[in-house]
Amino acid sequence: MEKTFAQSELEAIAQALADTEDGLTGPEIGHILTSLKMADPTPTMTKWKRLHNAFVARQNYSGNRRAILQFIREAMKPERYARAPHRFEPMRANVNRALAFAGLAVEADGELIATVEAKTLAEAQRRARELRADLIARDVHPDVLAFCREELLADNYFHAVLEATKSVADKLRDRTGLTDDGAVLVDKALAGATPMLAINTLETESDWSEQRGFGNLIRGIFGMFRNPTAHAPRMQWQMHKRDAEDLLSAVSLIHRRIDSSRMPPRR
Repeated sequence: MEKTFAQSELEAIAQALADTEDGLTGPEIGHILTSLKMADPTPTMTKWKRLHNAFVARQNYSGNRRAILQFIREAMKPERYARAPHRFEPMRANVNRALAFAGLAVEADGELIATVEAKTLAEAQRRARELRADLIARDVHPDVLAFCREELLADNYFHAVLEATKSVADKLRDRTGLTDDGAVLVDKALAGATPMLAINTLETESDWSEQRGFGNLIRGIFGMFRNPTAHAPRMQWQMHKRDAEDLLSAVSLIHRRIDSSRMPPRR
């Protein structure tokens, strides 16, 4: 039997998507319903009741929630908010609070993913907003925000930091074409007489010192979180939120420096 949303979940999702301040406008709701060929049984009602009735009618007709999930995907496409980017994150936070009880969440790229089901409203709100809001206030790199997901924070903050650290290795591989990992990857990408990636002009001893220090910083982060022999016991490490924020800020710095790095001519 296919999954369906409970009536309370449908109501919460509709209220989030059609929130008075941050939600979809009436014309936007109508456009998405039409594009998905979903019936709009009460177009003159208030936005959230209109959307709720459309969801109920479609789920009752189809016996599943697939069309509603597709509506959420369409509504949360980042490109939809290109001219008003300030709307996206508040709306996503509202939608994620509603979806948390169904074990779902919208990622920063608009993708809909499965998460650990929330059991209380306080838990859903905390998972959807707490760490992300603090890191946004710190202006951390967007690639780091992607790892502030509910399923990663279900036990403690260690997993979010671990996954964010993995993203550094992914970016180094993307920039260089290397397939290595850990310290070997760092050495091949950033060390040597002609590094594959340079974070400055490498014209002075100070430049080279900074380059070496950057490589050591990444090695240290990898050694703390990526080393296979040290990883298993640290899975039970109960990291505090303030420590996670500091570490994720460090990972954010690393991402920015890699983004702005250049590839020197090979000798």
